[in-house]
Amino acid sequence: MSSQTDASACPATPVRPVPVRTCVGCRAKAAKTELLRVVAVEGAVVPDPSGRAPGRGAHLHPDPGCLALAEKRRAFPRALRVDGPLETTAVRALLESS
Repeated sequence: MSSQTDASACPATPVRPVPVRTCVGCRAKAAKTELLRVVAVEGAVVPDPSGRAPGRGAHLHPDPGCLALAEKRRAFPRALRVDGPLETTAVRALLESS
């Protein structure tokens, strides 16, 4: 047996792994690019489409159903590690306008 590897087994360009995150609403895992990042700012959940806002972030499918599930489960304060309820009107407005 030869110690050489089959050329078709080695890709020409390296494949980069895709970051995976969990939606705080439905708890399904998805690629980071498919989810909307949100952060807590002064008692409110604010969308962060660029993914560069400072602070701890949580990820959510851009679907009003997942937002409703996250609100029902009180997932935002837990995921963002803040005390008390958080206002979600900014996220709801973004999702409904899309």
